[in-house]
Amino acid sequence: MKFVTGLLAAMVLFAGVGASHAVVRISDDRGGRIGTYVDKYQDLRSSGETVVIDGLCASACTIVLGAVPHDRICVTSNANLGFHAAWDFGRNGRAVTNREATQMLYAMYPTAVRRWIAHRGGLTPNMIFLRGRQLTGMYKPCYLNAQASASR
Repeated sequence: MKFVTGLLAAMVLFAGVGASHAVVRISDDRGGRIGTYVDKYQDLRSSGETVVIDGLCASACTIVLGAVPHDRICVTSNANLGFHAAWDFGRNGRAVTNREATQMLYAMYPTAVRRWIAHRGGLTPNMIFLRGRQLTGMYKPCYLNAQASASR
């Protein structure tokens, strides 16, 4: 019986050795158009890849928090998330807050992140940053993997 148990344990161990654990690393992403990020992160969600946030992830980049399952996101000590209201170009090319897009963006975030944003006055034109202990209290820590690919 011990032999069979040992053999099964060895098989389980060796089965995991060849498994590929793809990782996407986000390190300097200042964001962009919301739709582009929604599409990008839907593909990432479907891929099963793990996301390592290891630097700045601001604006639309933060959609990753709502698009990828919580257990597939980890943060390093360098992680820094920047949040602000969504905006469009208004008259004379000036930035104008887009209330509908801001509400949609806010609704995408997990509850803990929404609560953190709400305690800081909500999403406004001014950037607010989530990092350090507050961030590691919400997401598991990770350690850089030499095989992590750059953010797509």
